[in-house]
Amino acid sequence: MPFQTRSSRARQSTVLLVGIMVLILTIVAVMAAVLLANGTKETSMQLLQWKGRGTTKNLQEVILGRCYNYITTVNPELRDKDCQKIWETMQKAFIYKNPCNITTEDYQPLLDLASHTIPCNKSLFWSKTNDLVHRYTKTNHNFLTLEDTLLGYIADGVSWCGNPSSPGINYESCPKWSECESNPSSVYWKMASKMFAEGACGVVQVMLNGSIDAGAFRSNSIFGSVEIFNLDPDKVSTVQIWLMHNIGGPPSESCTGRSITRLKSILEERNLSVSCEDNYRPVQLLQCASDPDHADCTLCPNSVQ
Repeated sequence: MPFQTRSSRARQSTVLLVGIMVLILTIVAVMAAVLLANGTKETSMQLLQWKGRGTTKNLQEVILGRCYNYITTVNPELRDKDCQKIWETMQKAFIYKNPCNITTEDYQPLLDLASHTIPCNKSLFWSKTNDLVHRYTKTNHNFLTLEDTLLGYIADGVSWCGNPSSPGINYESCPKWSECESNPSSVYWKMASKMFAEGACGVVQVMLNGSIDAGAFRSNSIFGSVEIFNLDPDKVSTVQIWLMHNIGGPPSESCTGRSITRLKSILEERNLSVSCEDNYRPVQLLQCASDPDHADCTLCPNSVQ
């Protein structure tokens, strides 16, 4: 029986060898799978780096909260707007996308959902007067800025951008406007500004800062590059410029200044009537609330004290 014993041992050795090979292959496969999974995870979590602040924390809750507040307390006439749908459409416009490749087509469904009309004679545009103009519209509800519309209200002061890989939203950084032109914020505000200007009618106002050395009107601002070119001469009768100066500070420009003259020329070439007033008194009185004893705030500046 020696031959059978050797044959049996050979079979046992073969089985053992095959088993060892199967075990080795299994271990290799498991290690490869683990390495691949880790590599995929690292790739999916890789975020593009930008110079601007990242997406606002709890962005969904912020947008939804503002939307519901707007349609229930700020402008109840818009109570039929679907805030959940507005958020989902806004998110779809930028999530999982390179934040330098956003298009107007990405945001058009959102504008269609959230747009609403502005009554004639109420549109108030601005440039470099952010704080003052919104303090004014909060006290005088006869005027509305873009930020007083639903689109402006939900997005004012927040930041957002996507990322091509997981998790699809970049909370660490977003592109500044100077880094790339087609970023989520820039495209959004330009589209909203264009729509705001297109809807203006009657007499419209613009509040500019006359205490800026570079000039009150800047052609590269959203007002100078987007809004003035989308005012409809068939709907807008007059553009009234309110040129505001800092209380106590020397005015860098008046209504006869170089940049204002250029603005008037652009508007008139578009068949729009223009007027300009230095330090529109109702707005100046609001400025004086913080410095009521200043000479600029005297009700009768020519009277003898």
